Amino acid sequence: MIKPPLEELLEHVESKYSLVIIAAKRARQLKDNVLPLVDVDSANPVSIALEEIATGRVRADAPHSLDR
Repeated sequence: MIKPPLEELLEHVESKYSLVIIAAKRARQLKDNVLPLVDVDSANPVSIALEEIATGRVRADAPHSLDR
């Protein structure tokens, strides 16, 4: 069972694809010794990243559109 639940995570992102990309990027940062933004029992960087997304501490900003 995923903790936090997938439904809760999807409230903070636009799609499952976005969730995977955001979680992967944040997990890589955590693996490179960036301090976590939440206090969790797990040492797994992916679990920590998902908790950060669920609490709203990590979010994705849409890229700015290019004016041509």
